[in-house]
Amino acid sequence: MTPAIPLSARDLVVAAVLVVLDGALSVALGLGLHRQLAVATLRMVLQLLAVGLVLRAVFALASPAVTLLVVLAMVAVAAREVAARPQQRLARFGNYLVGATAVALATLLTSVLALTTALRPSPWYEARYAIPLAGIVLGNVLNAASLALDALLGAVVGARAGIEAQLALGATIGAAMRRHVREAVRRGMLPVVNQMSAAGVVTLPGIMTGQILAGLDPMEAVKYQILLMFLLAGGSGLGAVAAVLLAARRLTDARHRLRLDRLSPQ
Repeated sequence: MTPAIPLSARDLVVAAVLVVLDGALSVALGLGLHRQLAVATLRMVLQLLAVGLVLRAVFALASPAVTLLVVLAMVAVAAREVAARPQQRLARFGNYLVGATAVALATLLTSVLALTTALRPSPWYEARYAIPLAGIVLGNVLNAASLALDALLGAVVGARAGIEAQLALGATIGAAMRRHVREAVRRGMLPVVNQMSAAGVVTLPGIMTGQILAGLDPMEAVKYQILLMFLLAGGSGLGAVAAVLLAARRLTDARHRLRLDRLSPQ
């Protein structure tokens, strides 16, 4: 296996010339994006350097409690993103509670399964494996859960009359909302389905590319990427289903009524 090629500060500066080129194009074409691009670039560099320093310290500590704390902090941030994206809001921090539960459940189940069966580090919760794996799964689960939650809340508000008409005719709340639940889960899972369809043919996934650049045999990198895509698909499905079912539960009651009064006023 070819050893990884170390990158120097000079190498990064040379690559940054491409971002400067984008800024010059923005100025030349009057796009007005050069300031935003500069701020985004600076934030990205500082954030990634900070993450690198934190991870180096966490890996050195090798503490399961610290590893769990880092993963939970990541879950909390992801839950906030899930809660903030939908246009509709469940009252009493409902979006955040739904997002936190869905994201935590899907990410922890998926990550623990991979760590204890496929990867099998010793110990299985070693930070060097657990944190990066949870992080990449979180990104897809966050996207799936937020899309599914937004789709369900928007659909229920828009189809209120139709749902209540079905209830008035004797349908259960589950039957009246089934189509909207199904469509919301479908919307949440579409991005990962598209990602899987294009992997290897249209695009070389970033993780696989990084491993090959780091010197890993291409077939080994492919196997890792296949494993990762399976994990992302499973996590996305779990996250979307959990978010939709939890939100649907909060919008209904035991008397088969639609409870849109549990949404925050716009």
